[in-house]
Amino acid sequence: MNSKITSEHLCRGAVVYIRQSSPMQVLENTESQRRQYDLVDTARTAGFASVSVIDDDLGRSGDGASERPGFQKLAAAVCTGSIGAVFCIEASRLSRNGRDWHHLIDLCALTGALVIDPDGVYDPRLINDRLLLGLKGTMSEYELSLLRQRGLAARDAKAKRGELRFTLPPGYYWGEVGRIEIDPDERVADAIRLVFNKFQELGSCRQVYLSFLDSGLSLPVVRRNAGVRQIEWRPAAYHTVIQILKNPIYAGAYAFGKRGTRTRIVDGRARKTTGHHRAMADWGVLLRNNHEGYISWERFEENQRIMLENAHMKKLASRKSGRGGRALLTGLARCGRCGRMMRVFYQGRSQRAYRYQCRGSIQLPGLCIGIGGIRIDLAVSARILDAVSPHAVEAALEAAEQVDRTAADQRRAVERELEEAQYEGSLAARRYELVDPAKRHVARELEARWNAALERVEQIERRLVGLDAEWASRPRIDRAALLDLAQNLPAVWNAPTTSTGTKQRLIRTVIEEVIIDLDDEANEAVVAIHWVGGRHSETRVPRARTGRYPADRRPAAVEVMRKLGGHWPDRELAITMNRMRCPHEDGGSWTTVRVRGLRERLGIAAFDPATAGPETISADETARRLGISIESVHRLIRERKLPATQLMPSAPWEIPVEALESEAVLIGVREIVARRPGNIRRLQDDSTLRLPGI
Repeated sequence: MNSKITSEHLCRGAVVYIRQSSPMQVLENTESQRRQYDLVDTARTAGFASVSVIDDDLGRSGDGASERPGFQKLAAAVCTGSIGAVFCIEASRLSRNGRDWHHLIDLCALTGALVIDPDGVYDPRLINDRLLLGLKGTMSEYELSLLRQRGLAARDAKAKRGELRFTLPPGYYWGEVGRIEIDPDERVADAIRLVFNKFQELGSCRQVYLSFLDSGLSLPVVRRNAGVRQIEWRPAAYHTVIQILKNPIYAGAYAFGKRGTRTRIVDGRARKTTGHHRAMADWGVLLRNNHEGYISWERFEENQRIMLENAHMKKLASRKSGRGGRALLTGLARCGRCGRMMRVFYQGRSQRAYRYQCRGSIQLPGLCIGIGGIRIDLAVSARILDAVSPHAVEAALEAAEQVDRTAADQRRAVERELEEAQYEGSLAARRYELVDPAKRHVARELEARWNAALERVEQIERRLVGLDAEWASRPRIDRAALLDLAQNLPAVWNAPTTSTGTKQRLIRTVIEEVIIDLDDEANEAVVAIHWVGGRHSETRVPRARTGRYPADRRPAAVEVMRKLGGHWPDRELAITMNRMRCPHEDGGSWTTVRVRGLRERLGIAAFDPATAGPETISADETARRLGISIESVHRLIRERKLPATQLMPSAPWEIPVEALESEAVLIGVREIVARRPGNIRRLQDDSTLRLPGI
């Protein structure tokens, strides 16, 4: 026994610390793992009766940037003073980081614990041993940096030549000469091509995913098990479609270093995380035209642009894709004052009216603009029809051919699946025929697999027959009629059957963006259209003159007084006459005193509630009693649920009080409350309203 190991150390017990740097080392470097576990026998041979093993850090790096619960447990055990010796196979097992290494040595020195490896026994309290331990820790840290530097340099050099091998996505494999080649399996290749064709047709990853679900088509995915790469067919998943469309390998480019690591400080220690996506400009290697691609690089970049526009919440100032709705310029309209993309706000229950509104800067509110969208869309649509009409014939022919290509691609994918199922069925049959009939426990299983394969073949054949029947039942495209229709593009554009989504997609093929500004002096909207290709055009749209009573509907003050005088108090008459823009002799506003003077000159009696007919109230008072907004009251009047009269346009409404208790009004108010749950409690507490069913 070594003289440094005293009886005091033997009384405490020993700890064997076991660590390997990565999960791959845990799986493959089993000899190193076995040597570390053999240290338990070494500790018992040295005289330690109590030996514990700490192997929580298997598969964790010791560079100090990764969380190591096993090392924390070791340090805590040493601090308790119950550990007499720490066994490790070498200094690099304990730590590859100087801070952790010296911290552990300090703790061992304070508690009198030894550090033991196959080279010797070290007492950190002795200056010579401490010096040697310090050198070992420094060399371990330097060794890690040197090995990592060499490995990364060799890896990057090989990657820059396009020779570094990694797991390829479905549709590719590494050829015998070390180059990336298209998978010879036609089913795999056709499925990948179908994804790109569908995206070009639909312009949305989600729509591609839904298309595959509706068609019942599967997608290939790579399955790795202990280094063995295998293609597996699974039902289409959204993330699978995204991975295919975003992978530059399908565009014939060799890309490496698309993801990087990040280091941040957590509880005073560096923590490294991996798998963070990098911008294309920061990729380690990008070799275009490295191998045959499923699409061109230009089309790959266009796909990335479309997907970025589809992600509405990523960049507030970038162009967005069309997402339906009545507004044609959703995601294309940009504020001409601050440069932000304008948002669409729909108004009213029918949402027929909408506005393009810029929220403006938070620091400088109120400087940006908003404008009604209907006139803007009509003006832009007219410019688009003028630009697109000469090419309408070509577009109609391309649309007809696209329908045929889509059906053919879908049928070809099912045919490839049928070929694979037939091969698996024949393989299962051959296996069943080769088995010894006396081995019934094997023959039964092979027979069951053969039957399952035959059922799958029959199922796919039925799908193929269904596709043919569906395609045969579709009306044939009359090219002559289609050409005649294409000549009259405005009629097609304005047809009720033409969806807004179709118009939005057409707009985005010819327009890059639309910049909207206001000319306050001319009361016009200035619309600058940036066409795809670099051309620009400008059009001006007159704005609606809001807030003005029509000139042909400005009655004379005497006419208003003869019709309304005596029916309402003078104050209500003054408000109504100002709203009607009734002219006054001196050009001023109407007041209660002026209204009373005019009424007395005309010999009209003042308003007397006692002599009035059935009790009526105004729309404002009705809204207060029902507990709803004035807009909701006007809606009930328009829907003829609430009886009301008006002596002349813009005059106050006269609503009978007894009508508030009618069944039609109560039902209408209940519907309003159902749309606004926040009002339920307040309406329940209002004693003037009793809503049935609430």
